[in-house]
Amino acid sequence: MALQGARERRVRTGGIELCVAELGEVGQPTVILVHGYPDSKEVWSEVAPRLADRFHVVLYDVRGHGRSTAPKPLRGGFTLEKLTDDFLAVADAVSPDRPVHLVGHDWGSVQAWEFTTVKRTEGRIASFTSMSGPSLDHFGHWISRRLKRPTPRRVGQLLGQGAKSWYVYALHTPVLPELAWRGPLGKHWPRILERVERVPGGGYPTSSLPTDAAHGAWLYRDNVRARLRRPRADAYAHAPVQLITPLGDAFLSERLYDELELWVPQLTRRTLPAKHWIPRSRPDQLVGWITEFVTSVEGGRPEGVTATGKYADRFGGQLVLVTGAGSGIGRATAYAFAEAGARVVAVDRDAEAAARTAEMSRLIGAPEAWAETVDVSDEQAMEKLAVKVAEEYGVVDVLVNNAGIGLSGSFFDTTPEDWKKVLDVNLWGVIHGCRLFGKQMAERGQGGHIVNTASAAAYQPSKALPAYSTSKAAVLMLSECLRAELAGQGIGVTAICPGLVNTNITSTAHFAGVDAEEEKRRQKKSARLYGLRNYPPEKVADAILRAVVRGEAVVPVTPEAHGAYLMSRFTPRALRRIARLEPPL
Repeated sequence: MALQGARERRVRTGGIELCVAELGEVGQPTVILVHGYPDSKEVWSEVAPRLADRFHVVLYDVRGHGRSTAPKPLRGGFTLEKLTDDFLAVADAVSPDRPVHLVGHDWGSVQAWEFTTVKRTEGRIASFTSMSGPSLDHFGHWISRRLKRPTPRRVGQLLGQGAKSWYVYALHTPVLPELAWRGPLGKHWPRILERVERVPGGGYPTSSLPTDAAHGAWLYRDNVRARLRRPRADAYAHAPVQLITPLGDAFLSERLYDELELWVPQLTRRTLPAKHWIPRSRPDQLVGWITEFVTSVEGGRPEGVTATGKYADRFGGQLVLVTGAGSGIGRATAYAFAEAGARVVAVDRDAEAAARTAEMSRLIGAPEAWAETVDVSDEQAMEKLAVKVAEEYGVVDVLVNNAGIGLSGSFFDTTPEDWKKVLDVNLWGVIHGCRLFGKQMAERGQGGHIVNTASAAAYQPSKALPAYSTSKAAVLMLSECLRAELAGQGIGVTAICPGLVNTNITSTAHFAGVDAEEEKRRQKKSARLYGLRNYPPEKVADAILRAVVRGEAVVPVTPEAHGAYLMSRFTPRALRRIARLEPPL
């Protein structure tokens, strides 16, 4: 496991010994990572070393797990009160003079909610990052409110969470969970995590799993029923809390946290398109969010962590690269991600335009933004860009292949040079981006999303746009093929298909088969028509963010794009007849 170089110590408390590991410099803010069920501290082995560059990182095996000893007898030895004693003992040993920052996953989060809401820990906790584990007290009140006022919606929420909690009932049965974990379930658990949860292998979980899981069943038996029946009325957080919710969690509903603001005065929400075991499947994103949150709290600004833009809980801290970001849809998209708190790489062949986009992105919400100059049709330049981005900024979470050029003219007026230019930018630029940055996403193994800007012209034939439409149709099909190939790796692919959008592509488009004067006239007329239509690029940017959040495949934007898409599906012959009409030139 990747905890090499960790300093280990034993902390004695309540008749047991806890195995505690430390990474990083002691003088830095202390971050304590608390693992869940049926894990040991090694569940954090991909997160802890990354955090150790900035913080003093502490991990410990919960009593009865890993290399910590188990209480005797087991019954009554895992109550939240005793687990709180353990936490305080660890905190006093590793950071006696400064409050610590808590991070908990699964049952580690359940415990940490107790630590963060009881009076005797007040002043010892600087912040708490919770993932995949609710407060049992909050959960008990959540259930009580729905039983007292059982509207159809609330009953549905209760039934939904009840179905997700099937394993809790099983763990309350005597003896059977222990036999299962020490037998076939313990043997096959690593493969179950790989197949169902998409958790990478590589030595996780550790060989202590059967014993850890058998002991850990008492976490449920000692606490769940008692707390759900009689939840504390004073379970208010006395420290800022960051809630990270994996949207694909098979065990916990998002609705559990709907009323969390009642209990947490300073709450930052994050969401992640992932399953339950995010310390293993999304370590980079967690490290980014934890680092941002802890740094903000240390600086006295816990309320300033959350960006104000739409989807801030989804994209905050993520790395987004947008090509063609110097103007139009690309610039609007970079701004939209910046407002959502993403880190933005603005790429354009116009260095000044890219720099302006990056500068404005920082002003409107991006914690970091950079400008990069590249011609997307240049394979070698794109390869250098991909290496630089990975080394200096990290692996891209969202890639928006937006750069494109316009070309109008009949097929026989379009020269081979015209064809090459439009295909090099509109198609090969997308291929280069998908191949280079998409490969980095796949190799990282933590998912991501690729957005390719196609066009309504991809499915709406036109006698005036043979080359442009061909390039965009190829982008659409490429996106569909990639979506199928990358689905198993948690990487989404979306083709955005705008219609008539008011950008500068019309004023710079090339018109084949006419002289320079006529080309300028047509450019001005096209720009005027698009201006009268006046569909803003900001709406396309909104559609892009929404498509990433929803994982949509093909997204027509503008009414005419929607109409043409429906016609291409249901009345293609009518669409072919429209294609024969002369364009308004």
